[in-house]
Amino acid sequence: MKTVIMAGGFGMRLRPLTSNFPKPMVYIANKPMMEHILDLLKKHNLTDIVALLYFRPEEITSYFGDGKRFGVKIEYVLATADYGTAGSVRNAKDFLNDRFLIISGDVLTDIDLSKAIKFHVEKKSLATMVLTRLENPLPYGVVITDEEGRTSRFLEKPTWGEVFSDTVNTGIYILEPEVLDEIPYHKEFDFSKNLFPRMLNRKERLFGYVADGYWRDVGNLVEYAHAHQDILEGRVKIEILGNLLRRRKEKIWVGKNVEVKPDVEFKGVVILGNNVSLGSKSVIYNSVIGDRVKVGEEVKISRSIIWRDSTVGHRAVLNESIVCNNTVVEDEVTLFENSVISEDCRIGNRAQIKTNVKVWPGKEVEAGSILSSSLVWGERWNRELFTDAKVIGLGNVEITPEFAVKLGASFGALLGKGSSVVTSRDAGKSSRMTVRAMIAGLLSTGINVFDLVTLPIPVMRFELKSGREKGGIYVRCSPLNRKQIDVIFFNGNGQDLPTAKAKSVERLFFREDFRRASVDETGHISFPQRVIESYREAFLKALDSSIVKDAGFKVVVDYSNGGACEIFPSIFGALDCDVISLNAFLDPKKLTKTEEEIKQSLSQLSPIVKSLKADVGFLLDAGAEKIWVVDEKGDFIDPDLLLLIVTSLFLRTHKAEKIAVPVVASMGVEKIASEYGVKVFRVRNDHLAMMDALTSLKVDFVGGTKGGFIFPGFQMGADAMFCLVKILELMAKSKKRLGEVKKEQGKLFMLKDFVPCPWSKKGQVMRNLLKFTQGYNRELIDGVRIIEDDFWVLIAPDRIAASFYIISEAKDRSKAKKLITDYKEKVMEWQK
Repeated sequence: MKTVIMAGGFGMRLRPLTSNFPKPMVYIANKPMMEHILDLLKKHNLTDIVALLYFRPEEITSYFGDGKRFGVKIEYVLATADYGTAGSVRNAKDFLNDRFLIISGDVLTDIDLSKAIKFHVEKKSLATMVLTRLENPLPYGVVITDEEGRTSRFLEKPTWGEVFSDTVNTGIYILEPEVLDEIPYHKEFDFSKNLFPRMLNRKERLFGYVADGYWRDVGNLVEYAHAHQDILEGRVKIEILGNLLRRRKEKIWVGKNVEVKPDVEFKGVVILGNNVSLGSKSVIYNSVIGDRVKVGEEVKISRSIIWRDSTVGHRAVLNESIVCNNTVVEDEVTLFENSVISEDCRIGNRAQIKTNVKVWPGKEVEAGSILSSSLVWGERWNRELFTDAKVIGLGNVEITPEFAVKLGASFGALLGKGSSVVTSRDAGKSSRMTVRAMIAGLLSTGINVFDLVTLPIPVMRFELKSGREKGGIYVRCSPLNRKQIDVIFFNGNGQDLPTAKAKSVERLFFREDFRRASVDETGHISFPQRVIESYREAFLKALDSSIVKDAGFKVVVDYSNGGACEIFPSIFGALDCDVISLNAFLDPKKLTKTEEEIKQSLSQLSPIVKSLKADVGFLLDAGAEKIWVVDEKGDFIDPDLLLLIVTSLFLRTHKAEKIAVPVVASMGVEKIASEYGVKVFRVRNDHLAMMDALTSLKVDFVGGTKGGFIFPGFQMGADAMFCLVKILELMAKSKKRLGEVKKEQGKLFMLKDFVPCPWSKKGQVMRNLLKFTQGYNRELIDGVRIIEDDFWVLIAPDRIAASFYIISEAKDRSKAKKLITDYKEKVMEWQK
């Protein structure tokens, strides 16, 4: 008789345990859940098995193989979509020509399957549900049977008002093969929702067998913890690995090569895997410790589960917690009740993980931190909270209101009670929610808030220049990912928050080391007046307005439905330009543009510029910090080339001694600068470094490679509105159009690529890279930039993703391509 194991579940309610594992592979008592099912099946001579897979099937097939190692035969059927419980079994119809049993691969049970099969045969049933009795039947399908065992009523996940029995469906079924003919092929169809109610309505032979024995659906973290305690307390009969040792009342299951130092105290029942090491004076109570786990001295572990290959430092305390694979819990860490630490995490010395907190895979909690809210799965925060001056995370998943309150309070604590902070946001609903939570956190530490509501970032920078506030916070939907939120922090002078201050906020956040204000000290909110008017007046004063007016430009501007549309038209009105405006209204649904959507916007802008015979076309990002440009012929100008054009125009119309550009900028910048005797400084590839160059290096112009420029005299940071008009001023002074200047630029080929690299290997790669390039002409500004007369190549670790990016530029395309290929191979090799 064959058995079908349902092993395709995602296990969403078990996350983060199932972040990198399918649910049947989650460890229970040092074995994957599905292995316990195999033990049960083998006990009842059910050794011919078909496993139905869907989510991460390779994890299951690589572990169990053909089943021979476990004394069974396993065949696999992989679903291409989620067809429901019955639909998944229908996919395996070719394997099921006779009576068969169905069981989930993610339950814990010792039910007597032989008795259930015997019942099925005696009743000549078409389908038999194996039932059990539970105190709380609400989460399960309640089944009522008559005296003969025939099913008379079936309710899937009832309310208490519908609970007419404590007999529930275990998900274990015995079916005759003809039942499969009632299940549609490749359509979603469920046993409990569709098939069994249909059979009941047709009065077909559908029976329920009420089984004795233990059964638990390990569907969430609470049930997972209960399942382990039931194992340790002997409520369920399973095969436990290791030899049983008895010490007075204690029972210890011991694997191979276990090292127990003197004075280790065991209480209750403990399971130790192979190659476990326990330090002296440690106390272990009712816990499971997996293979190759190392436990330090004077550690207290109570009612906890530790998976494999993890380390617990000296004097740590683990209380009713779960620690997954390859995790380091350092000295004197405290894990409180129901805390979960996923795989590949590091919890620093003396950190505290509070009750019910979950730490998703790959996260690092700083030493001394007090973590009272979960660090959730995502690309961010696997090593640090800030990227430059930004905190980036999935909206309402990573950046939740609770998270935002705590982050606002941390920033407020840094600035000090009685200080003032200016806030603003884009028009998105999630941004509004997040900024309000941030404001609540600020007020709670005695900070006064000046809220600009929905004014763009450049206006916030301008307001900060007034000196009235000590810092600023801007919240927006991430420009390239509509699911992400950016929280951007500013210094009191309008610059991005310096790294040292960002680190201070980070420390306060993780340690929760900030003082709340008393009721009388709570901050207040106000809404500054005449901010737009002041910005407009200073904007126009910083320009040679008359030369722009005299030029009589015709300009096409796409506002991208961002905040600039509320400010910029009045400025254009003062410059006598003929402006054709596109998307000049706020739309919260269009604040984010993918790379493809940006290309689409430019493809719409180009023919408009050309057909209207406009002088130039501009696309602004929604935050009004970047521009994309189309020349008078309707041709898009790549941002790297735009930097060369704007640099050329600036130097031919202004007296300058030095300029600054990012390390990734084209070597054409040096060529242009040399014609005017101007020195070029290369800086890190981030906005903060560009702003620092303006103040610390006293440069006359800062050019960016992402459509952002900083012109001295008005703003401390990139301002797309000012850049746009400044480019018009440069065109008017030089009497040149952008297309004309573009033709003057030499032919250079710049290529870009990336190489995946785990965070843990980045330092190793950099060490090998520095060693390899020791004799080269190189710059160590941001990554390693190797420079020759006719080419350069930059290799640098990505700050957000687990990868390196490689940029090369040469006068010959094949040379640039070869540089990329060669260094991609080296970065891969240096990871080994």
